[in-house]
Amino acid sequence: MPRALIALALAAGVAACSTTSPDVVQRGDAQRLSTVQDATVLAVRDVVVDGSQSGTGAAAGGVVGGVLGGSRSGGAEAVAIGVVGAVAGAVIGNTIERAATRESAVELMLQMRNGDRRAIVQAQGDERFQPGDAVILVTSGGRTRVTKAPPGTVPAPVKPEPVYTPGGRP
Repeated sequence: MPRALIALALAAGVAACSTTSPDVVQRGDAQRLSTVQDATVLAVRDVVVDGSQSGTGAAAGGVVGGVLGGSRSGGAEAVAIGVVGAVAGAVIGNTIERAATRESAVELMLQMRNGDRRAIVQAQGDERFQPGDAVILVTSGGRTRVTKAPPGTVPAPVKPEPVYTPGGRP
């Protein structure tokens, strides 16, 4: 049985190798020109990015469960126990993969220099953001990450939300 746990742990570990951390740049993004925008942090909220279910954990768990279950007896009984073991292993492997790939993240509400407001969720990196922080959005290959602006950078002006009167005019 310890071998099954080791195999499931390895499968989950392989599935967890991908990262969304803003502190890690993917190989394909190296030496690629990125678009940069200035913004100001309006609000910060801790969130959790749900784990992935790529099928790797379920497949590995199914194989391990089927082999272990089928090796417990002989004949037709071995087939039945192997099938039950495969199903149970797949469920356990999927659960392990999903738990292993969950990430602590942060949702940032941002005020852009042009007045637009944006929100982005990214994995929690080394930087901690506070409302009022000047930040830079770096977009490359359709993916955006937020990083603190260099010292001395002026934050984007925060435009107040319009106040509406009962007549419907600001």
